[in-house]
Amino acid sequence: MTTILSTRKLNLSYGPKQVLFDINLSFEEKSVTALIGPSGCGKSTLLRCMNRMNDLIQDCRINGDILYKGEDIKKSDPVLLRRKIGMVFQRPNPFPKSIYDNVAYGPRAHGIKNKKTLDEIVENSLKRAVIWDEVKDRLHESALGLSGGQQQRLCIARTLAVNPDVILMDEPCSALDPIAAAKIENLIMNLKKDYTVIIVTHNMQQAARVSDITGFMYLGKLIETSETGKIFSSPKEELTERYITGRFG
Repeated sequence: MTTILSTRKLNLSYGPKQVLFDINLSFEEKSVTALIGPSGCGKSTLLRCMNRMNDLIQDCRINGDILYKGEDIKKSDPVLLRRKIGMVFQRPNPFPKSIYDNVAYGPRAHGIKNKKTLDEIVENSLKRAVIWDEVKDRLHESALGLSGGQQQRLCIARTLAVNPDVILMDEPCSALDPIAAAKIENLIMNLKKDYTVIIVTHNMQQAARVSDITGFMYLGKLIETSETGKIFSSPKEELTERYITGRFG
């Protein structure tokens, strides 16, 4: 498999407080990687590094390398980078616009104006996010009228509309009920046919269900990373075993 994204000796601090310590991690094309670990261990911070979201935070200092297709992302235009490395947040955040305009927003921002082309992008993105059949008759109604689970799938469709390579997901199911969460999990497993997905989750059962690779983080350090089945059945590190068996603390 081909590595599409990687970190090398990645360190991050907010002011005097160091949050990430020497993170070395690679992500393969068309795979799902789950990052697990207790709250405050740096999972979401690491995720936000990968499309330079932390650039927006004052007093944030990053050392080390993050490579996307072999190129240092510090040299990339952040707007173009975020087109290729999209992000889905913990809580659905649809724009206060129509369902159609939510999905068309990104392509329009990147210069696509032709209505037929936009129509095709919107339909294809909503189909890939497995929400087309639920919204095709209400495309011009407000996205805020959708349920939480529908809004999250709409946000995934909005990310897909700009044709990314990598999709970052920060606790995408934490605000959803179990039925809506199951739909998102099924969607994640389908997306890996065409995309690299990196998901932060507190839910170890979810990580076991959807991911190919799992990384366990603790206190800003990557303790262990391996195939998901091995992490959950025979972890190498005692700290990992204590966490996944609930004997932590």
